[in-house]
Amino acid sequence: MAWYDEDSGGWRDPAEVLAELRQRFGRRFGGGMLGVAVVVALAVWAATGFYIVNPDEVGVVKRFGRYVYTTGPGPHWHLPYPVETVMKPKVTQVRRVEVGFRTVTVGPPARYQKVPAEALMLTGDENIVSCEFIVQYRIKDPVAFLFNVRDPEGAVRDAAEAAMREVVGRHSVDDVLTEKKDQIQVEAAEVLQAILDRYQTGVRIDYVKLQDVYPPAEVIDAFRDVASAREDRERLKNEAEAYANDILPKARGEAKKLLNEAEAYRETQIRRAKGDAARFLALLKEYQRAPDVTRKRLYLEAMAEIMARARLVLADGKASGTGVLPLLPLGRGAVEGPSAREGK
Repeated sequence: MAWYDEDSGGWRDPAEVLAELRQRFGRRFGGGMLGVAVVVALAVWAATGFYIVNPDEVGVVKRFGRYVYTTGPGPHWHLPYPVETVMKPKVTQVRRVEVGFRTVTVGPPARYQKVPAEALMLTGDENIVSCEFIVQYRIKDPVAFLFNVRDPEGAVRDAAEAAMREVVGRHSVDDVLTEKKDQIQVEAAEVLQAILDRYQTGVRIDYVKLQDVYPPAEVIDAFRDVASAREDRERLKNEAEAYANDILPKARGEAKKLLNEAEAYRETQIRRAKGDAARFLALLKEYQRAPDVTRKRLYLEAMAEIMARARLVLADGKASGTGVLPLLPLGRGAVEGPSAREGK
């Protein structure tokens, strides 16, 4: 295997390089085996500077404890310890922080330990709730992650607790327990990212997830009563809306029907009045032309209408002695005859 010499700009045989090193250090250390041992020790020491960075890692090289440069995935070499050292944080790994609880055993079944000091929070309407949530994050700046914060995980947990307290304090207890959990998670992630960026932690928040939100044990019964009352309120509200949806269309239909009937009655009366007026005017013209004839015709028409509805039998005294029965049956009796009347 050839050895690349930067001074000459070419490749050299390792045996030749070792011979040269032996000659140089042999003069200094008296030659012989001692020189060879020194050369071998230097070669071994130099070999300790080789390192490999995996695809999910970044190599951060420090020289005497101070950051020097960063290397990507693949094989690399740095000055051996104690001159330079390398740190290889996993930048693609999703890290997890639990706030308000700790996982004791993954299980199954999983066991958790509650941390009330982190979970108890005050809502905007001055109610106490217990919020247990997790935060998932990744490294976006390995240098800042390694050197700006002494305990990155603890910093993320403390900042997450502060961010969640701020967001919960903006909302009511109903929003936190039921209606706006998704919105609270998004707001908490945004506030947490802003805090971590301000501290230059080199962390990127993937998301914040509420695991369990519930009222404290001391007031759980009162919250259950409130929840039950809220359910009754919603049920009664829905029933009232259903009743209104059933009654209002019927009432509107009845009102429309009455309005149409009134409109029709008005039009009928108006048209009838106009017809009566026109008939009266026509009769007036006839009366003005021949008052006696018109008067007699009106009289006869009126009597014909009256007599058509009357049950009368008239006897004419002038017809006595003529051999004709002086009877004039008028009305229904004249049509039906005696047998029909007797049957009735």
